[in-house]
Amino acid sequence: MIAVASDHGGFDLKQEVMAFLEEKGYEYKDFGCYDKKSVDYPDYARTVADKVLSKEAEFGILICGTGIGISIAANRIPGIRAALCSECFSAQATREHNNANILALGGRTVGPEVAKKIVETFLETPFSQDERHQRRIDGIEGKASGQQ
Repeated sequence: MIAVASDHGGFDLKQEVMAFLEEKGYEYKDFGCYDKKSVDYPDYARTVADKVLSKEAEFGILICGTGIGISIAANRIPGIRAALCSECFSAQATREHNNANILALGGRTVGPEVAKKIVETFLETPFSQDERHQRRIDGIEGKASGQQ
């Protein structure tokens, strides 16, 4: 399952992304917001992060106006690796190299067709399992890397 949420600035793009997920047969759940009334994006970042960390969701997708605030909020939570992507190369690289578990998008910065391609790339790209990338992820998570 993919946990999806947005604030009011990402609401319209979230609707497009969920329609795309539906069309492609992905299981997802909408964790809000449910209209364009002003809300606080950290609340939605926390909800989706909790679903990913508990393994209720395999991945999360978070959307705010620029994607910046919601990705910062998500990345404050240990175990979350949220990547703000505005094109497909970054979506591919963050899955291959960082094993990112949340995709962040900007509802006011990325158009719906590009967002759909980014989402598909993110969801379909596996982690490379390369030792150097795992070592770096371990470093992000605060595990010793053996470097002096």
